[in-house]
Amino acid sequence: MKTSSIRPLPAVAAAPVVYQIFLRSFTPEGTLRAASRMLGHIASLGVDVVYLCPVVEADRDAREEFWSPRQRRSGLHNPKNPYRLGDYFRIDPEYGTADDLKAFVRDAHRFGLRVLLDLVYLHCGPGASLVTEHPDWVRRNEDGTPKFNDYHFHELNFDSAGLREYLWNNMEHFVSEYDVDGYRCDVAGGVPLDFWEEGRRRIDALKPGVLMMIAESPGSLAEERSAFELCYGFEFNLALEKLVKQECPVADFRRVERDLRISTGGARLLRMFDNHDIANDAEDRRAETVAAPGATDAALALIFWIDGVPMLYNGQEVADGNRHSLWADREHGHNNVIDWQNALTPSGRRRMEFLRELIRLRRLVPALAEGSFSELTLPDEELYAFSRTGGGRKLTAIFNFTPNVRRAESGIAVCSVLNGQKFEVISPETGLLELKPYGFILFE
Repeated sequence: MKTSSIRPLPAVAAAPVVYQIFLRSFTPEGTLRAASRMLGHIASLGVDVVYLCPVVEADRDAREEFWSPRQRRSGLHNPKNPYRLGDYFRIDPEYGTADDLKAFVRDAHRFGLRVLLDLVYLHCGPGASLVTEHPDWVRRNEDGTPKFNDYHFHELNFDSAGLREYLWNNMEHFVSEYDVDGYRCDVAGGVPLDFWEEGRRRIDALKPGVLMMIAESPGSLAEERSAFELCYGFEFNLALEKLVKQECPVADFRRVERDLRISTGGARLLRMFDNHDIANDAEDRRAETVAAPGATDAALALIFWIDGVPMLYNGQEVADGNRHSLWADREHGHNNVIDWQNALTPSGRRRMEFLRELIRLRRLVPALAEGSFSELTLPDEELYAFSRTGGGRKLTAIFNFTPNVRRAESGIAVCSVLNGQKFEVISPETGLLELKPYGFILFE
């Protein structure tokens, strides 16, 4: 693959671990103030970046023809979709106040955590003030009616200089007024690249050398260099979930991973095994509840050892398997929250210690955070293997995502084992290993 430089991560987060908070499921209250009380816990894991799903005011329009298909299927009859905005500057009262967000960011910084907000600039709701106040800020059909996208939301019109200035001011506002540390940009690939480039230039001028931006888009190396440090890597998440749930062979996962590397042109990817979209779908989607014992640990180890930046979804550290919902709030079936009592169970305690060790190892071994990646081919093609090289060290990772015992003949001498579960080193000299179902190993 042709290589080129990509935008470096800020020096203050050279080896970041991201933690996603979806406020509606994070605490029973579903507020910023309640989430602030959990920041010490998040920091104790070793995480250093917190990413909040949208906290600005959602559109309250109750006409279902302007709801997304998933919103209607939820059956909760909640018009407020966090990703269908009504006001880009006002904090949604459901989550608290402007002062609550400022306090959240201050508390996060006190714990050494950086805060990213979610920007939703592709579309808005029909009740958004800009729709009526600035008709040219949304795209229109020939007859003058608003143009809708696949979500049934109003498409924003980036041909309008006024809209661009409004949204650039919005990006600057949360950096200057709330001291946030960057953004995750929803469906970033649907927004013109030159818009992101100018927005990035403006916010960098306010807070030089420390901001970070994530594009939810397959993206390209050009986008990565000019505006974003990270691409969201959702395709990887979906493929890994299918692999763990035995819905696809490792060959399919390997193909998705290879295709993603090609399509992103070598961009740095955010690696995850759950997120607000996955957790908020059908009841049987969450791998935490349907995967075989140990399979989730293997998936989590993979996102920390493969190249890119790992992201944890809220509650993952206590092995929470409750269904969450994008549309469940205090007024609409708000019973889909994290079961924090699970932290007191053996499975919850094991998960937290396991993740702390993965994060600790990533901090101690530069090859895992910054090293090069090379996929390895083993005689048993049902095993997934790769090497990470950097800082004068070469590491090998091998995963068995099947329910069967398998032998790994790597031909690489096992000098020292750094981490792993359900494995046996049969011959250190030749690298002959036995991996139990969902076993995995990282060795030097």
